[in-house]
Amino acid sequence: MKTLDLKKTRKLLSRIMEFELAGVVRYTHYSLMIFGPNRIPIVQFMKQQASESLLHAQTAGELLTGLGGHPTLRIAEIPESYKHSVQDILEESREHEGAALDLYKEFLDTVVNRSVYLEEFARTQIGQEEMHGLELRKMLRDIGAPGHAPSPPEHLEDDDAPAPDAKRDRKRRKKDRGKDRAS
Repeated sequence: MKTLDLKKTRKLLSRIMEFELAGVVRYTHYSLMIFGPNRIPIVQFMKQQASESLLHAQTAGELLTGLGGHPTLRIAEIPESYKHSVQDILEESREHEGAALDLYKEFLDTVVNRSVYLEEFARTQIGQEEMHGLELRKMLRDIGAPGHAPSPPEHLEDDDAPAPDAKRDRKRRKKDRGKDRAS
């Protein structure tokens, strides 16, 4: 196993903590700015995200102090777009989750083959952030956001799809069989 770069690891854990604390504020703000007929489930989702961000920040802080670091009192910058439609909020949430995913991937690159525990922590967080991204994409798809339209079913691989001529030939044969039975 390689040697863990403690300075870099602590710095990344501090950034994660700041970012996750910003997520608490961001998602709490969003939960207060949701209006309309679907307000209740979206507000509940945002509150869950805020609670989860707090838990992630606390976990990163515990790891940081366990490695001899000192937790920060700062939070990451939270830009305010002043756009509060459900679509805008979900898009901003998706961007936030993408940035969190990048941060955890950077952390994983730093700790891989250096600490099993830290590596597992990073992988778990990456999995959770990927799931959040999927959930947000599905929520955006429901409101018809550009770039989030559902894809056609992919039950057939491209190589398995019948050629246009084969489809036409099958239809002809079926039609011919129907004529033969009628005669």
